[in-house]
Amino acid sequence: MLLVVVLFALVTYLAVRLIERRGTPPIARGRGGGGGRGGRSGARPPEPRPLGPDDDPDFLRDLDRKRRHPEDPDA
Repeated sequence: MLLVVVLFALVTYLAVRLIERRGTPPIARGRGGGGGRGGRSGARPPEPRPLGPDDDPDFLRDLDRKRRHPEDPDA
């Protein structure tokens, strides 16, 4: 009985690993998508976007302006 449970767990584990590997689109696998094979030629990678407001230079610049000139919202 224990052997059946172990074999079932092993088969389930291997099936999940296989689905994870094959279910991921090539573009989402990382930068470059496999060294340029099968990708669109001439396509530029997307520009890196700030992760949060504290990483956005425009947001930080605006905060600094507001801190220096609290009475003038446009300065």
